[in-house]
Amino acid sequence: MRQYKIIVEKHPDGYVAYPLGLKGVVVGQGDTYEEALADVKSAIRFHIESFGEEVLEVEPPVLEAFVAEAGV
Repeated sequence: MRQYKIIVEKHPDGYVAYPLGLKGVVVGQGDTYEEALADVKSAIRFHIESFGEEVLEVEPPVLEAFVAEAGV
């Protein structure tokens, strides 16, 4: 089992989740945090099955993820 860093965003109409460090676009959604996380995990599995292990070959790997807010 491989670990992925996943961003989960809360929006007025539900949650959106997406992994960091994969080639291509992978998104999950749900009415709750847990549903969005389960959906994106399923989407990650499908993405790897569809496009192969090369979607995992992202260099350099994501070591940490931060959320910052800045006025511009």
